[in-house]
Amino acid sequence: MSTPVVVTAYFHPASGQHDQVVEALGPAIAAVHEEPGCELYAIHDAPDGTIVMLEKWTTVRELDEHGSGEAVRALNASLEGLLASPTEVTRLVPLPAGTEKQGQL
Repeated sequence: MSTPVVVTAYFHPASGQHDQVVEALGPAIAAVHEEPGCELYAIHDAPDGTIVMLEKWTTVRELDEHGSGEAVRALNASLEGLLASPTEVTRLVPLPAGTEKQGQL
């Protein structure tokens, strides 16, 4: 059995561009939800205006294919000029603890 991969991606909108970043993420979310191995791909607002993407992928291979896929290329193009700094992406490996339902994504 493979170990799932959890990813965080932090998008830092340029001044006045928050809503445009959210709008740019919409089509990518819909496309990525159709990709093999995508278990979770959801954006959240942080108090400082950062947009945080939480992702969960069934395998590293499927995540890698996602990263080189058309949805990511289109997303990167749509974000051009909207971000104050590069997107911060971190891959995480779950360390399950507690109950099966609550102890991991």
